[in-house]
Formats: sequence, C-alpha cells, structure tokens
Amino acid sequence: MNEAIEAPPELHYLIEHQVWARLHADGSATVGITALGIRLSGEIYMARPKGVGVAVAQGGSIGVVELAKSIVSVKSPLTGTVLEVNPALAERPQLVHQDPYGRGWLARLRPADFARDAAQLVHGDAVAAAMREHARRHADER
Repeated sequence: MNEAIEAPPELHYLIEHQVWARLHADGSATVGITALGIRLSGEIYMARPKGVGVAVAQGGSIGVVELAKSIVSVKSPLTGTVLEVNPALAERPQLVHQDPYGRGWLARLRPADFARDAAQLVHGDAVAAAMREHARRHADER
C-alpha cells in the first residue's frame, strides 16, 4: 500500500479502529469509517449504525457493517449519544466506501467529553504518518 492514503487532517481519527470524527459548531460530531479502513476490509454490503438515543463508548461499537465474508463491528471514535444515523445507508450502503468522508458517514453523536476522548485521537499534521504506519503494520500481518 504505497499509494497515498486519503485522510483529511481536519478530522479526528481513532487510528487503531480506522474511524473518524468531524466536530461541528453546535457541539455534535459526525463519525464514519476511514478510506484506509475500507480498503483494508473490503467492500461494504450493509451498514447498520446503532439507533438514535443509544449511548456509545470510545472504542465500543457504534454499529456493524457486512463485508463479503463477515459482519464486523464498527468502533466509535468518541463517547457519546447517537443523535442521528445516516438514512441513505439503508438503501445505499456503498456510500460508505464511495464517499467515506462525505455522504458515507455513519452517525452523528453528542460527545460526552471530547477533551477526554481527544487523548486517544490523531489530528492535523500527525494524521498522514499515523495512517501510513497503520497500513504498514496491517500489510506486515498478512
């Protein structure tokens, strides 16, 4: 995996689980799966986020995706409460891999304590190197 890894530096990443969070001015955060996470896992055939009102923990499940040969739990980059799920995914789960940082988002959360969660997240200039290292480690495991 020597090609460039798409990962907008303005997002906050839980690298170990290949998920991201985009903070909004109203205090909410949109979350999704990284392009690298999708590339490492394969095409997604179904995406089912947790329901509105459900509390999630950083590193805990925020939903599941169905891949070609497995169903995988998607981990949350933040602790918080689900405010909204992406309604488009019910009919078009492929949006997750076609537009992972845009229309392929999974859920919108009300973070419980972003300052606490931020200690585990990568942001800004450190993102590209962290993604390259994760891709390298994953390639070594194969």
